[in-house]
Amino acid sequence: MVVRGGYHQVLSKRYNSYIMDYSNINQIDINILHSFNSSNNLLLDHLMQYSTLGYTWIPLYFAIFFLVVKNNETMLQICITVLGILFGVLLASGTDNLLVKPLVERLRPINDPYIKYTLDILNGVGEKDFSFFSAHAANTFAIATFICCLTRSLSLSIIMYIWAIINSITRLYLGLHYPSDVCMGMLWGSLVGIISYKVYHYIYYKYSPKINYISSQYTSTGYSHEDIDVVISIFVMLLILSLIISVI
Repeated sequence: MVVRGGYHQVLSKRYNSYIMDYSNINQIDINILHSFNSSNNLLLDHLMQYSTLGYTWIPLYFAIFFLVVKNNETMLQICITVLGILFGVLLASGTDNLLVKPLVERLRPINDPYIKYTLDILNGVGEKDFSFFSAHAANTFAIATFICCLTRSLSLSIIMYIWAIINSITRLYLGLHYPSDVCMGMLWGSLVGIISYKVYHYIYYKYSPKINYISSQYTSTGYSHEDIDVVISIFVMLLILSLIISVI
């Protein structure tokens, strides 16, 4: 009986230790969220609300499509590339929305009664589904990683990751996700981007010859620097437009 009682005490201490560790981690999560959440700056408020919307970046999506079309010779090559990107997005968001969020059931900060009254919540901001993990972060990092692997362009890779980070930060600023939600979304999205690219690469080169480009006009995977500059220019213009709209 003494041994059994001692065993239960050990289990109880370990359980209490786990609870304390989780509470500490959760508190760190909340503290970091507060440091990102709303700055009471009207310009930033409008900019973050506008930047988090999917339709804001539609011209960027068309620019990426233009890049793919211009730098692939056949309709089959274009379709495989586009489907590779879409596969990454579907895998990233599908796993999150259909599997992880319903299982974890973590409330969004703006819906959690424990924390929502400590946040600055902007008018019109609100989502009813669960928080863990961030589909915005997962989707944008999946796309950014795929494009990075696809084009092998340093400048475009930097731009795409800046875009993905902006989207992720908006979720914290608006109180729609905890930092751990966003970090997990970033990691999962990056992994999915690599997986989807590997799948694309295998299928693409079953039907296309593998050519190593050695030219100042093209990247090593055959993407024109001029066409890449178009995508970068579209992104910069969208940022400028977002600032103008936020001011107005």
